[in-house]
Amino acid sequence: MSGERVTSITAAADVELPEWAMVTEKRRAHIARVTALLDAWAAALGLGDDERRAWHDVGVLHDALRDASEDALRRLTADTERPVHILHGPAVAGLLAREGEQRLDVLEAIRWHTLGSAGWGGTGKALYMADFLEPGRPFLRADRAFLAAHVTADFDGVFRQVVRTRIEWTVREGKMLFPETAALWNTVR
Repeated sequence: MSGERVTSITAAADVELPEWAMVTEKRRAHIARVTALLDAWAAALGLGDDERRAWHDVGVLHDALRDASEDALRRLTADTERPVHILHGPAVAGLLAREGEQRLDVLEAIRWHTLGSAGWGGTGKALYMADFLEPGRPFLRADRAFLAAHVTADFDGVFRQVVRTRIEWTVREGKMLFPETAALWNTVR
């Protein structure tokens, strides 16, 4: 993918969440920033209406249950084993599917946005990058802003760097590297 660089987000994102969403105001602001970034990239890349809508929708919905209780997330996912901090994506994807969402790229982008997926197309990759690069996060501000500004000029290159940076942080912090993340790395290195 190529296009002009996006250097700033100028328009506020429409973040009308479903009734079942459980988010704090801080999380809603994060969702708005992610969605605005995705909308700006989609416009700069000249994506078609369907793909633009998919990018917008994953931005709005990816963290719709991020502030739900552990009990709610485990009930929605039927997952009693995995760490709770990775269950909000699968919970949202499951609810959306039950409500009739049929766009597989949207469901898979949301389901795996925390860990990554080796099977992603553009929608999943864009969400993974926007969630990490959105300007409200307090770490590596200059580096992340540089990468965000270059997504439309070098989509795959920036994606590779985001995956690398996230894995380096995970290893440096001594956190668990999930199999899905390792499989994603093996597709981009």
